[in-house]
Amino acid sequence: MTTTSEGTAEALVERRGAVQVITINRPTQRNALTRAASLIIAAAVDELDADDDLAVGVLTGAGGTFCSGMDLAGFLRGETPSLPGRGMAGIARTPPRKPLIAAVEGWAVAGGFELTLSCDLIVAGRTARFGIPEVKRGLVAGAGAAVKLPSRIPYAVALEMLLTGDPISAEKAEAVGLVNRIVDEGGALDEAVRLAESIAANGPLAVAATKEIATQSRHWGPDEVWARQDEIMMPVFASEDAKEGARAFKEKRAPEWRGR
Repeated sequence: MTTTSEGTAEALVERRGAVQVITINRPTQRNALTRAASLIIAAAVDELDADDDLAVGVLTGAGGTFCSGMDLAGFLRGETPSLPGRGMAGIARTPPRKPLIAAVEGWAVAGGFELTLSCDLIVAGRTARFGIPEVKRGLVAGAGAAVKLPSRIPYAVALEMLLTGDPISAEKAEAVGLVNRIVDEGGALDEAVRLAESIAANGPLAVAATKEIATQSRHWGPDEVWARQDEIMMPVFASEDAKEGARAFKEKRAPEWRGR
């Protein structure tokens, strides 16, 4: 498998076959998010959506920490990791069309936790911790936690996290349905890539449409849900990939997806 990398000291972008891996690369600052890192992440997810050779993204942090939130030194200089119209790291308000998986080791706290909520799936190391302590500082979790968390986990659990600011363990996060898989410490990235590869093996048009339906249908009324689903779904059924999937099943071979 060919692997290529590009980026700066703030964040790294790597390809592992059809999987794109984005690493926040400020371990000595617990991967506190800068504007420079946010710009790299935003450009990477734009590439993820635009490149037919990429199917799934993985977001992680270097050095045993996922992300400790906004870089306060940058904030004091007047910088912000929130991009106009897109939110933190360019994904908080406008996540990619293709699936994005968070691979979490150590702390995912404040804006770092909100980055995990911008991802579709979460794989965590056993010692990972998730928290939104903004209320402890007289602040509001405005990069997505207050609006997204109550729809990801039971409302009472979400409200306790939001109002107390206390963190939860990876085991608790898995128990309430926030984390998909827990692995031994240090194994989150490899497991997230394995999960990404299992998604990437499927039809890319079908995967993108399924994610769109799953995320958007929460906002559809009961009188429009089936029509809205059909708008997204029917072009997939009419695609060359749909025909290839049927042929491959009949011929007992792996499909060769074209993305059209």
